[in-house]
Amino acid sequence: MSDKSQKFAQYDHPVQMEPLLPAEQKLGPLLEKAHDLIRASDQLAGRCQAGALEGLRGLLRAMNSYYTNRIEGQHTLPVEIEQALRNEYAADADRARKQRLALSHMASEQALERHWFASTPQDVWSATAVQSIHQDLFARLAPADRLLPDGQPLEPGALRTREVSVGRHAAPLASALPQFLNRWASFYAQVRRGEMQVLAIAASHHRLAWIHPFADGNGRVARLHTHLALGHMGLTNGLWSPLRAFARSTGDYYALLDSADHARAGDLDGRGNLSEKALCDWVDYVLTQCLDQVHFMSGLLNLGAMRDRIAACLGYEENVVRSGVRTEALAALHYLFATQGTLDRADFKAMLGLGDRLATAQVSALLKRGLLATDSPYGKLRFGVPQHALRFYFPGLWPEAEGNYS
Repeated sequence: MSDKSQKFAQYDHPVQMEPLLPAEQKLGPLLEKAHDLIRASDQLAGRCQAGALEGLRGLLRAMNSYYTNRIEGQHTLPVEIEQALRNEYAADADRARKQRLALSHMASEQALERHWFASTPQDVWSATAVQSIHQDLFARLAPADRLLPDGQPLEPGALRTREVSVGRHAAPLASALPQFLNRWASFYAQVRRGEMQVLAIAASHHRLAWIHPFADGNGRVARLHTHLALGHMGLTNGLWSPLRAFARSTGDYYALLDSADHARAGDLDGRGNLSEKALCDWVDYVLTQCLDQVHFMSGLLNLGAMRDRIAACLGYEENVVRSGVRTEALAALHYLFATQGTLDRADFKAMLGLGDRLATAQVSALLKRGLLATDSPYGKLRFGVPQHALRFYFPGLWPEAEGNYS
């Protein structure tokens, strides 16, 4: 047997993926941190007003697509994502491909969110769910946008048929993938709700990446699955994602993933085939990044501070951009953000304190600038969160998108 065949013959049975969670005696600090995450997430959910939710969720999907591309080294600019949303693509073929990939991620993320609360743990942790994420993400792309290094197009949702290695890690044999995925699914689906399931979400992210079920797109799928699992538990409500933290600590993200690939380092490193200590370090990292994002968003979603931020945005629009937006819109916009999901146009115009002609013009200007959103020409109005308002509304959330807009 050649060195290469010996390398790929290493993993052919799911027992070689153990441990799937740290042993009980190692769980204490991790469970405590998971408890803190659940509590902080509940507090954050109570802070976000209905009026802000839809616009903020849309913005966060764009941000997540940017960060998942960045993690993969497929860098897109925030303005390029915004342009792609307007069906404007770069002349450069590779940049246009990355724009389309970013939009595909946004659409897949939104599709997953529709199933957050209707799904069971058995639905979330299943081989079908993993393959469906891959299918949904890549089927949105033309074959030319998903070419593999050998020139063949990636088949959406299809398990790989070839042996692969990632760095020093030789992934399980292609013929054994169904066994590994079924073991992954059956184990994590049975973990009890609460803090233990939070640990399961973190651990399963690594173990899914370790299985490497697809010819390409494994990291993207693992991160989308984590988004699905966190949302299914009711932890994110679409208000935060660990992707931002993973991308801002990419070195740690990849180093800890790599460490958790390693074999057990002697009898003091757990009872499975893989390193228990490295798995603990990975889970702790994920929990730390999640807590960081929850605390960061909690600081941004402050009603009193938001009024001042809206005022600053309107002042800039009126005095610098000269877009037709007026500072008289402050009370109505803050009301939409703070208390209401939507308002009839007549009610919003009445809150402006302007005459009918000026109020109508003001609504048009706010819609054009994205500071208001609507689903139809005469539909109800809701709070908008365009990228150009980011530096005012949510400073520091997506620094790369806080460019010079006009």
